[in-house]
Amino acid sequence: MSRLFPLLILALLLPAPVLAQQGLPAITLSDENGTTYSLSLQILALMTALTVLPSLVLGMTAFTRIIIVLSILRQAMGTMQTPPNQVLVAIALFLSFFVMQPVLTEVYDTALSPYLDGQMAPDVAVRLAWDKLSGFMLANTRQNDLLMFAELAGDAPYASDAEVPVAVLLPAYITSELKTAFQIGFLLFLPFLVIDMVIASILMALGMMMLSPMIVSLPFKLLLFVLVDGWALTMGSLASSFQGAL
Repeated sequence: MSRLFPLLILALLLPAPVLAQQGLPAITLSDENGTTYSLSLQILALMTALTVLPSLVLGMTAFTRIIIVLSILRQAMGTMQTPPNQVLVAIALFLSFFVMQPVLTEVYDTALSPYLDGQMAPDVAVRLAWDKLSGFMLANTRQNDLLMFAELAGDAPYASDAEVPVAVLLPAYITSELKTAFQIGFLLFLPFLVIDMVIASILMALGMMMLSPMIVSLPFKLLLFVLVDGWALTMGSLASSFQGAL
């Protein structure tokens, strides 16, 4: 279990021609002309690993925090489906790649590139790649969450970060990301909530109870968000909220 996710990460990073050259044939077929076709074990593992790629992107990177904050921001602004879900996911993916770029660069320089050049054994490359990725996850994981899952797993407090197993680190990291995302979302929600309350109070005072406060407050919230350059502030704050990345 502790080596499953690093192996999947390395498999996803390796190009198919390299896997085909270095792999062992799993299935070999020959046609009438004597041409032989083979499917290597590594390519078979790669095709299987692709099925868990969305889970890896969601649970081991900055994507979770970013997409939750953007969803709460859209709800706070009251713009319904604007930006649409596809746009929010695209923004979250691009911003996640920006945040994770230093980590991915270190993984490529220290593990993937030497392995492709034949200068490093696969197990060593997997260990180095996982150390870089787990370092980012540990830097953004709360100690309380880590201790909670360690107790649930029946482990004593870990003496060093290298002793934290994957089965404990992954749920602790995703729990910390959820808590941080909702904290940021709460702070973003407050100014828009104040505008809604002010507009609702004014409409009640004027006796316009049949007019929806959300419709009246929407242009004021959009105006406020544009005047303060809200998208730039939100993106910059999200990117700078991660430890051990930028």
